[in-house]
Amino acid sequence: MKVVIAPDSFKGSLSAFDAALAIETGIKKVRPEARTVLVPVADGGEGTMESLVAATRGRKVQVTVTGPLNTPVDAAYGILGDNVTCVIEMASASGLYLVPAEKRNPLVTTTYGTGELIRQALDDGCRRFILGIGGSATNDGGIGMLQALGMKLLDAEGHQVGFGGGELERIEVIDDSGFDPRIREAEFLIASDVQNPLIGPDGASHVFGPQKGATAEMAERLDQSLRAWADLVKSKTGIRLHQRAGAGAAGGIGGAFQAFFPSSMRRGIDIVIEYTQLDKHLQDADLVLTGEGQIDFQTASGKTPMGVAQVAQKRGIPVFVLAGSIGRGIDTLYQYGIHSIHSILNAPMSLQEAMERAPELLTQTAEQVFRTYLARQNHN
Repeated sequence: MKVVIAPDSFKGSLSAFDAALAIETGIKKVRPEARTVLVPVADGGEGTMESLVAATRGRKVQVTVTGPLNTPVDAAYGILGDNVTCVIEMASASGLYLVPAEKRNPLVTTTYGTGELIRQALDDGCRRFILGIGGSATNDGGIGMLQALGMKLLDAEGHQVGFGGGELERIEVIDDSGFDPRIREAEFLIASDVQNPLIGPDGASHVFGPQKGATAEMAERLDQSLRAWADLVKSKTGIRLHQRAGAGAAGGIGGAFQAFFPSSMRRGIDIVIEYTQLDKHLQDADLVLTGEGQIDFQTASGKTPMGVAQVAQKRGIPVFVLAGSIGRGIDTLYQYGIHSIHSILNAPMSLQEAMERAPELLTQTAEQVFRTYLARQNHN
């Protein structure tokens, strides 16, 4: 009996690796001799670096950078086992979780720290980059990142503009003469499921701005500022970002990568599946257990359980999903190879209690799901 255990993190409770260990414990309670293969995964957001570093036997590098509020924060990036590929989670330097709720304001938050991570990795010799750009606190079109890498963005008086989305409207000149030349020697793979354009009702400011602290008036101002920025980029590079798919990702940093970097964009889960060699691990597997904190209709947009199930479905392997909570719209998930979805909550409890007891609850649920699976196999 071979069981592949490939969960995402249970945010706020368990890393993907710890979740896999908890599930394995439940399996071993039922059948100690079962062969379990742990493949912690992620979908391009939190946990992506940890997953890829572990899968390739790489290492993490700690560094202090400029946070989204222009104050120092401790961040990290991963260097994979090949010693040339760097994995960066944008949220590590420019994430929403770094900004207290009362201080969230995309007019002032900056991506400068993300640029500093890239610069440091270039100094370390990295020339291939995987960037997970989920969870950002920013709506600055990536200008902070560009400035950290040597680009000068000048106002009408020829002075460098400051930080934040509110400075976009002041930019009159893009001077890339000092832009780090090593960028052209590198390749950048952007892990993102977001296909939103840069501007308009479906753009970065109106769709994602409110969760970063933008009022309706602020979102409209940011949208107009990004439009002016896109006009400048078009004049400078010939690339029209306005309605380009993915340009609105992470407050417009997706557009900055499209315009100024040798880059491509893929679903985060697909990148992680490739680097963790999940398909190889699935050879001869009898069962797959995956999961994450919340399962709902959004899972179908490229979240970990769906990505894992799609790979397993090609091999005809049943997939069971364990979730901290189950939201609406899960019926759509069964067409992707998911056989059943199980909440790990076994009684009424507060969110705090559920998070504290996550390892125990996950182990218990894995045990019960596995017992049910074996009973059905024996009956057949």
